[in-house]
Amino acid sequence: MTDQTRGAEKGRLSPAKISAFLGKYSIFVILVLAVVISSFLSPNFLTVANITNVLRQNSVVSILAFGETMLIIAGLIDLSSGAVLAVSGIISIFVFKATGSLPLSFVTGLGIGVMFNLLSGLMVSVWKTPPFIATLAVTTISRGTVLLITAGQSVYQIGNFVVFGQGSLPNENSPFPLHIPIPIIFMLLMLLITWYVLNQTRLGRAFYATGGNEEAANASGIKVAQTKFICYIVNGILVGLAGVLFMSRVNAGIPNAGVNYEFEALTAAIIGGTSFSGGVGTALGTLAGALIVGILNNIMNLLGVNPYVQQIIKGSIIALAVIMDIWAKNRRSKPKPLSESA
Repeated sequence: MTDQTRGAEKGRLSPAKISAFLGKYSIFVILVLAVVISSFLSPNFLTVANITNVLRQNSVVSILAFGETMLIIAGLIDLSSGAVLAVSGIISIFVFKATGSLPLSFVTGLGIGVMFNLLSGLMVSVWKTPPFIATLAVTTISRGTVLLITAGQSVYQIGNFVVFGQGSLPNENSPFPLHIPIPIIFMLLMLLITWYVLNQTRLGRAFYATGGNEEAANASGIKVAQTKFICYIVNGILVGLAGVLFMSRVNAGIPNAGVNYEFEALTAAIIGGTSFSGGVGTALGTLAGALIVGILNNIMNLLGVNPYVQQIIKGSIIALAVIMDIWAKNRRSKPKPLSESA
């Protein structure tokens, strides 16, 4: 075979190359298809105002999903993020109304998220409680706390606190033509931080190793219990941030906020390629998964789909994503034929 022939063979798109490409980038292909199809279904979809609205609305779920992604990669889970979001956001509002300080209220929201995840981390890493049970208990504690401190009533007149969820950079009075909403900026910033932690740090490698094979990780010198504890702390920062952004965006402190948001975040992570079996997942994939869910919600609203039907569709997507994850895991673990391995 000549060099020219070899070059032609390398440049040719073989079925194996196409399959490998789709296997690696399928989530982004689906995202592009979702945008194209939605633009045909509704003329109002592909407008600057609507796309900005989709990104702003999905910023909170995306930030929660980044935390869930790291947890699932490490073989963990958080079912309390929606409830902790509520208590973090409302306490940050109380601090702002008492002090008038935006920085203090912002840091307080993050601190409350960390505090409740500290409890989850202790239960899982020190007391060996299954993550499902531990975070379910924290869910109940968080909901009870937020209902107790608010007496079940929403908090209004939050003043300049709305800047976190409704402001933009540069602000509306700036002569610059492009004004990026602050929630979208936070979403992109958390994407970069999550990507960096997972791909460029020893902690990220410990997350993958712990979720991939806990015994092997322990044997290789990784402090598994400490890794799990830190993972919950990192998740707490993201959940606290999501709480501040949510309450600010809706211009009120709502005690029942964040109901089912943990499942929205889990759906985004799983659709984005994070494996429930642990050890597999990416930040970019999770963002793509969150945007797909957001686009689906948006186009169904634009088309006037019945809300109950929307729930059925989203539940079906979760089931399909889990089935595909299990199928992919079984395919990876299936031994290759001798002819392929030779």
